[in-house]
Amino acid sequence: MPHYRVISGRVPSNPDGFDYSSTIAKTLLNQDRIRIVEEEIDTAVESRNDSLPMLRELGPPDLVHLVKQSVKSGNKQSGVYHHVTGIDASSSASLAAYVNTLIYTPNDKTTKIISGLYCCYNAFSRLDMRVDVKIPGGVESYCIDERGDKRVASDALWMETFLCGVLRAYAYADDGSGDSIKKIIGVRRFDPITSTEMEHKFLDAAERLFFKGPQLGSEPEVQVPNNVSNHLTTGLINYIHTTGRYTSGINLFEKLRSRDTEVSSLLARVMLSADEEVQAVRLLHDAISRLPMDYSLLDCQATFCQNKGRLDWALECAKRGVTAAPSEFATWAKLAEVYVGLEQWELALLTLNSCPMFTYQEKDLPRMPDPARILLPVMPESILDEIDDPPQSYDEVHPSLRKLHAAGYKGTFLKAYSILTEVTARIGWDQLLRIRSQVFVMEEEYRSEKQTTSVNHTSNANASTTALRGTPSPGINGTASDGQPDGETGSHADDEETLNEQQSVPSSPPDSARLADESIEKPEHTITSEVVKSGNDDSADSSNARSKYTQFHNKRLCERWLDNLFMVLYEDLRIYTIWRSDMAQAQSKNSDYRKSAEEWEILGELAERLHHFPEAVEAYQACLRVRFSPKAMRGVLKMYENQGRSREMLQAMIRLIAWQYRWYSEVSNSSLLIPALRRTWRGNGADDDRLNAHKFSPALLRTVRKLIETEGAVKVRSIVQATSLPQPVLDLTHRYVELCVAFRSSGSEA
Repeated sequence: MPHYRVISGRVPSNPDGFDYSSTIAKTLLNQDRIRIVEEEIDTAVESRNDSLPMLRELGPPDLVHLVKQSVKSGNKQSGVYHHVTGIDASSSASLAAYVNTLIYTPNDKTTKIISGLYCCYNAFSRLDMRVDVKIPGGVESYCIDERGDKRVASDALWMETFLCGVLRAYAYADDGSGDSIKKIIGVRRFDPITSTEMEHKFLDAAERLFFKGPQLGSEPEVQVPNNVSNHLTTGLINYIHTTGRYTSGINLFEKLRSRDTEVSSLLARVMLSADEEVQAVRLLHDAISRLPMDYSLLDCQATFCQNKGRLDWALECAKRGVTAAPSEFATWAKLAEVYVGLEQWELALLTLNSCPMFTYQEKDLPRMPDPARILLPVMPESILDEIDDPPQSYDEVHPSLRKLHAAGYKGTFLKAYSILTEVTARIGWDQLLRIRSQVFVMEEEYRSEKQTTSVNHTSNANASTTALRGTPSPGINGTASDGQPDGETGSHADDEETLNEQQSVPSSPPDSARLADESIEKPEHTITSEVVKSGNDDSADSSNARSKYTQFHNKRLCERWLDNLFMVLYEDLRIYTIWRSDMAQAQSKNSDYRKSAEEWEILGELAERLHHFPEAVEAYQACLRVRFSPKAMRGVLKMYENQGRSREMLQAMIRLIAWQYRWYSEVSNSSLLIPALRRTWRGNGADDDRLNAHKFSPALLRTVRKLIETEGAVKVRSIVQATSLPQPVLDLTHRYVELCVAFRSSGSEA
């Protein structure tokens, strides 16, 4: 194979007539872009071996490890590695083909690759599939179990591995904001499904292994995985909604429904997304007649009624869902949402207080030793001045913005906080506090009653936790022994100390801080269940306290986690009020209100959490005026999408796609690259294979698909091409459109 050198992001044409400007060729000639160099050879593989017993769900991204040898000094070797998702893992041959694409490094004349190891985790059988390529030499495929023992890799194991690889590609994909990209360094993200043939292969494997789905685990909001709530069904629904392949999804779930009626909830969801509401309603009616206490079916029915504005019908479905699955967070959250829609605020708070909370489990991220060095060159195709401006080495961020606990909420705590902030946005903070004091026992109330029974008793405890219907076990609520949620906010003593520290640092002019403190009332604490259940009392006092507590029979004890949410919400509102007051003051004086890019980004997230979307967009736009931020651009894109501004949407999309591409979310289906290159070298042209050259972000692909459904593929292509940006950058967006055409999405017929 002749060697060519990339100059300024362009590859010269070769005498055989092959167009090297195609992304396939440029990727093949520059596969050695990502290089994480080890301190000692094989330490990355050893770390992966050590982590196998600790993997819980889908497993980490695939690991590709290469051993390089110096051309001049044969004894000098080094180990490099990177991670990858989306590679076709249906056989050892496809993984070996990917390793082969890494062998040819025309830009590196000093070293050569002598071996490569591809590691891909099979989450069904809890095995790590390995393909070891020796150069020169042969290819060996095997698998490693949790104890490190070798096993034979069978065809059945490879089918499981292929399905896990596709699910991981969607699970680890970025939504355009850059949050997922930051978690793992040096990951190449490929689109695992770029043709209808690959789709058939994927759905066939999903059908065969569907009822093994609970073995993969589930989203953090689900306590017990089942046949319709697990990572397999999440990946299937995500794929169908991303590509718009509703017919394929309906056909799949129709087959599975004949084996298990419970699958009807998934089928109904796909039908509703495909605008087949009549069939979906009939299906739900028939399925619920057969399974009247299936909470997935009831949740789907409640959501449908909710979207149609029939909250009275949705309420009955949500209530029955709670009865059917009282230990699941989703059923209680749905009931709380319906109460919010009905403006029954007291019942909404009581329902929220009853939600079983689960500790958030992070994805199975790779745990690697510290590397000797990391080489992540910028992808030449993504060079764009707007996003190329190097950010400041450190954005100054005020400590009060760094300490906003709500920014770190995930899983059930994030959903509960969203419901609480929605209530606040609709009725206001003062009204929320008044309703809170009406439904929950406040600390001051309990102390006054205690003083009538025991003068010597004093209570120094803080916020409380007792469930609406009994106190769940720590395992169910995901709390530590003291009732505090793992990974969430600390005790109220810590909260108060943090708040005092924040208030002691002047985050703005004193007038603004004083105005915020005056306008945002700090919430009082509710009573601690530990005190009621003999926390700091002696036995006699505790008995008297419990007898006196019967006076509050019409009130409930507030869960500690919910009481913490009130304190966190108070701090969010305080910072938001200070920001808006300072903004108004600066505008009245016709002066600039300056913040760093990261501060604007945090303020945008803050406003978005509090459901103040115009203010969030304002902050995101201010951030983009300072420097490019994918998170800010994603927030602005949401506004354009809601307003139906097609041209502005595409302008934002082009920049987000280019930013994604530079972080190695690039070519799909590497197993097809070697044959594609050989065919093009024979003079067959690269046009047929360019659809395989597609970067991968499901959220961005879904946005492009919806835009094509509205405007049509021809108009979208014309708007993109009319943009005065470098052609390589525009080509990245064109390939999203080409993928929609390949899948025959609505609006792409022309």
